[in-house]
Formats: sequence, C-alpha cells, structure tokens
Amino acid sequence: MDGAASTVRNSAKILFIAVLVLATNTSAAELIASFTEDERTLILSHGPWPVKTYPDPSNRVSGNPVAIAFGEALFVSSELSIDRKRSCATCHLPEKAHTDGKPISVGRQLGKRNTMPLFNLRLNTWYGWDGKSDSLWAHSITPLLDPLELGMTSQGLQRRISETRALANSYRETFGHNVTAPDAETAMVNIAKALAAYQETIRSGKSEFDKFREALLERDPVGIAAYSASAQRGAKLFVGRARCDLCHFGPNFTSGEFDNINLPRPSQRDRVDDGRYGGILVLQRSRYNLLSSFNDDTELTTAGFTRHLKLTESSRGKFRIPSLRNVSKTAPYMHDGSMATLDQVVRHYSEIPENRFPQTDEKLLRPLRLTEEEISDLVMFLKTL
Repeated sequence: MDGAASTVRNSAKILFIAVLVLATNTSAAELIASFTEDERTLILSHGPWPVKTYPDPSNRVSGNPVAIAFGEALFVSSELSIDRKRSCATCHLPEKAHTDGKPISVGRQLGKRNTMPLFNLRLNTWYGWDGKSDSLWAHSITPLLDPLELGMTSQGLQRRISETRALANSYRETFGHNVTAPDAETAMVNIAKALAAYQETIRSGKSEFDKFREALLERDPVGIAAYSASAQRGAKLFVGRARCDLCHFGPNFTSGEFDNINLPRPSQRDRVDDGRYGGILVLQRSRYNLLSSFNDDTELTTAGFTRHLKLTESSRGKFRIPSLRNVSKTAPYMHDGSMATLDQVVRHYSEIPENRFPQTDEKLLRPLRLTEEEISDLVMFLKTL
C-alpha cells in the first residue's frame, strides 16, 4: 500500500512539473539552475527559521510562563498610564505588525521617529533606532516614564499596581513578594522585566521565503517553482548585484548594527537627529544598562558589548539596520517614517547620491541604478519575507 501511495505521489509531482514546463517553457533543471551555487549558499544563509532562542540571563523571569502572562496583562493594561487612557498596545497594534502605522510616533524624541515593530526582539543586542538600550527590559522602562507616552513615575507605577488587585496578585506570583516590598525603582524594573518576558514571545512565523529556502535546500523543483519568478529574480538581486545582504544578512535579515543611509537633510529649523551618537550617550549614562546592579546576570557576562562601546563622531546620523522580516506589514519606512512604500525604499537605494551626508569612510552604499523590472522584482522578494 505504501509503495502504491508513493507511486501516486511521484506521478503527481511529475505531472505538476510537466504542466509547469508547458505553461512556462522552462525545464525543471532550469528552475534549479537559475541560481549559481554561490547565490544558493547566500540565500540558504538566511535560515533556517525560526531561530532557537534562550532566556535572557540579565532578566531572571525571561522565559518564565507566569512572567510572560503577567507581562501580556501589563502590555494591554491602561493602568500603566498616568491618565488610564493608553497602554503599550496603543502604539504596538498586533493588526499593524505591532507598530502604530504612523510615520512618526509620540515620545521624548519629539515625534521624529517611526514606531518600531516588536517581532523577534530576543535576537537583538541593541534596542531602539539609536540603540539607547542594551536589554529589552531596560528599553521597556522608557515608555513607562516618558511624559509623552505613559507618563508614570516609579512611585506612581508601584502604587497603581498595588491598587489593581489582578496585577498585584500577578506581580506577587511572578516575583515572590508584594509589589510594595522592594523600593519603587526596583518594583518598576521588575515590571519592565515582566513586560520584556512577554515581548520576547512575539515572533514572526514562517514566510513564503522560508518555504522557498527549504525547497532550495532540498533542491525540490516543485517547491522552487511555487515561488514566483519575480521573487526569485529579486532574491538573486538581493544577494547579488544589489548587495542588500551585506547589511541585511542571516535568518533575521539584519546585522543588528547601525548605518547612515543618506536620507535627505532635515530643514534648517529642525534639529538634526544624532542617531547612534545620542543613543550611546544615553546608554552610557543610564542607571539601567547591563553594567548596573539591576542586571540579574551577577557576573555581568551579558555586558560585554556595553563595556567596550565607544563614542565616536562617525556614529552621528547612523540608525538601526532593521530586520526585514514582516517588512511588508510595517509601513511607513525609515527611522523618520519618510517613505510610505517598499517601492520608495528600493528607489532610494537605487538612486542614492554618491556624496553621502555626513561624510564618512563607509563605502557599502552606492547607487544601484536598478531598472524598473529590477525594482519590481526586489519589492516582490521583500514582500515574501
């Protein structure tokens, strides 16, 4: 019976390939051979997905199911805002890929930056467009205290949680003591760690690209052919002439670092955003960085990158190289939300000026001079991520 079923499956596969050949005048061998071995290797390096992650040693409740449930309740609770009118979920909407869909967000950055999505955060080293936080729990403190976001103080937050029975009970269950037991600052950090434990669970699923990559790995002509010809051409461009994967590499499609991509200079009346330079200043002065006593990794092994971080002039104007996973769902784009579509983003890199601002020694970026078809193919590829 198994042999008969196998024969039927093989016959169906042969029939499917034959239909493809007739419909596209392309042989199965050509479908596989459309990528060189170098291109195939580079494409395969963007997986497998999902990536296995481990609890954050700097956060003792990372990966704890009780803390995750508490963090999710905190994330959607308006009790965390001074006027009880907002929550974390107000600006990180699941239906908008955990962004707010707006060009710029509210907050102490004076409405200059786009709301970043919350997918796959456990893979990060730095957090925020400027990397001003070196842990997810530290980054979760910022909106709690920002007067333009949730607007709380550590004392107010401690009092609010203690007065809300469900949240107070969850805090006690998570940390083993009442929210009023530690000082207010420690209670606030604990709340941020529960929020981080929940946010770590927000992950993107397998994409159309991942299915194609698996087919390419197995040299499966049917699976490869199921991926559109335009997306295949876009994949060749991405790892080839366009050189996108020099910055957007690995399973998460990012180096996790920072670059200046020569966006237009702000008008003279607007203060120039220092980007990574300002982020390093904030991080080094923070009471909550990984070099602090709030790090649950008592040996501070998690603080290596922070300890050796240097402030340099070349950091000015650099912003996070974002992951491209779920990129079709996170418009508008760039740190300032200045580009509404992926087409605009690709055209920016196609036509980027040779004379970059500010001038640096960075040589990775150069105008790609893409054709209209190449722009369309690259956009199609990005949409499969």
